Amino acid sequence: MISRRSFLKVGGLSVSSVGFVNGWLTQSALAQEPKLQNMVTGVKPLTPEDYEARLEKAKKLMARENIDALFVSGGSDLGYFTNVNWFISERTFGGIINRKGKTIWVWPSFESESAREMIPKDQELRPWEEHENPFKLIGGVMKDLGVPSGRLAIAPATRSFIVFGLRKDVPGVELVSGSVITEGCRGVKNEKELAYMELANKITKLAYREGFKQLKEGMTPRDLSGAISAAHQQMGVRGSGGPQFGPSTAFPHGSRIPRTLHDGDVVMVDGGCSVEGFQSDVTRTLVFGEPTDRQKTVWEIVKKAQTAALKAVRPGAACEDVDRAARKVIEDAGYGPGYKYFAHRLGHGIGMDGHEFPYLVKDNKLKLQPGMTFSDEPGIYIYGEFGMRHEDCFVVTEDGARYLGGMEATAIDKPFGDE
Repeated sequence: MISRRSFLKVGGLSVSSVGFVNGWLTQSALAQEPKLQNMVTGVKPLTPEDYEARLEKAKKLMARENIDALFVSGGSDLGYFTNVNWFISERTFGGIINRKGKTIWVWPSFESESAREMIPKDQELRPWEEHENPFKLIGGVMKDLGVPSGRLAIAPATRSFIVFGLRKDVPGVELVSGSVITEGCRGVKNEKELAYMELANKITKLAYREGFKQLKEGMTPRDLSGAISAAHQQMGVRGSGGPQFGPSTAFPHGSRIPRTLHDGDVVMVDGGCSVEGFQSDVTRTLVFGEPTDRQKTVWEIVKKAQTAALKAVRPGAACEDVDRAARKVIEDAGYGPGYKYFAHRLGHGIGMDGHEFPYLVKDNKLKLQPGMTFSDEPGIYIYGEFGMRHEDCFVVTEDGARYLGGMEATAIDKPFGDE
């Protein structure tokens, strides 16, 4: 695992603006601030053995569920199991992971040379010409595996035309959901995957700090977004932050009304990056200028809710219990009931996708396991005024949970704690 000591240590921050941002940014601090450095140099990528371990776990789940094969097309599931990254297309392509041997590939014939650049030479590639039926080709693979009427699981992100095509042209094969395999493998992260996520979350938080130095009267959200993206790039990754100013922060995913930054505006930024394909997702909320008592109070309620949720996390707890812990704090403070002000679920799973299984939401009784990773992002949204949201990703541990990337907000004027 990547040592915390390898993370870049950043001192104070500053910003040139009309007024001040709660006194936590000073010109003297800016003068002392070290330049951002590439933080992914030396990060070791996954090995062939890592991918083989994923396939072996998938095959064990297939055996347990009496599934003969899993068809995986374009998207993160394909990359997760095979290290093959391919765009989503109207042409059928993908790998058939099976219990009897190596993955067998169905691919458009004219792309075969491109496929061979990515697919190991010991794995079979079955190309199809433009006039041929790829679904019957998949049926032929099932026949050659000795299961012509077997159970073929379909990865959840597979496009519907493939599912309908298989139902029509390969009626002897039983199609079932592949989520029990994909989610069963991807839902729990190992130490190497967690190290990637730890670093990705740290980088995003440092990028936000860098971007916040540039807050100034009259700037646009695009200006701030550009600064955050540039900071990510300095640290060796592609990343972004989606800022909202003032009343637009009351829209959980932002408003289309153009706004510029003014004294007293709430600033909310939500975004992330990836390290070796594993994502971060971070939201920070602060006030440009002196916050009002109402802004301070709402900020503190949301922070208390976020903390209550993290304390509710433990192996064996239900996903819905964690959502409820945060929601109760917000409702008890008068911002309820239900989704009236806290308008969304508490959090989502995160890994190779920014949002993935499972979810922290009412009625989800799935039990938490060590190694599961989620966002913890309660919010209060008051239309016409402002919104407040805090978001950090966490991993379930053997005895509770911990945030990834550190630098948790501790006050409205300390969005990254005391670091």
